Amino acid sequence: MSHVSFSALKLWHECPFKHKLVYIDKLKGFEGNIHTAFGTAMHATIEKKILNENLNETECFENEFLEELKNLPEDIKENLDKDFVHALRKQGKFLAPLAVPALKEYFENFEIISTEEALYEPIKDFVENEYDFKGYIDLVVKTDDGKYHVIDWKTCSWGWDTRRKSDKMTTYQLTFYKYYFA
Repeated sequence: MSHVSFSALKLWHECPFKHKLVYIDKLKGFEGNIHTAFGTAMHATIEKKILNENLNETECFENEFLEELKNLPEDIKENLDKDFVHALRKQGKFLAPLAVPALKEYFENFEIISTEEALYEPIKDFVENEYDFKGYIDLVVKTDDGKYHVIDWKTCSWGWDTRRKSDKMTTYQLTFYKYYFA
């Protein structure tokens, strides 16, 4: 049985031909850059802090970010702007300790249901038993009112303005996650 992920859907929305090259022809696609290294390091740090209250987020981010930079393709590593790397390291060490306290402040009382919740659910709405939806929810929490909250961590260098928050492709990801989690 085949599956569809939100990443595949998003790529198809951006350019059907590029989707064909990556997902059908299996040509090597995007392999990462300094921004994805930052996001992956921040994501890993937050997840580890949620699971371990005693974790030092600053040290964890530093280690995760440096490891992610090492894993970048050689041509990307060779052309990294050292000043930008330094700025991102500084920014990440500042931001990492803020995520979990902000989560606690926002939800007050909550139970962690899962981190990296794997979804692999049949898509029954359009075609019968041909495709599954595949995804990974960064965090699921349950609040005292019995509601489940689906959270996907996002990092960016320019902020989340109204346009970005209301962008269909951005909100679709959470909509799919919520639907298939439920």
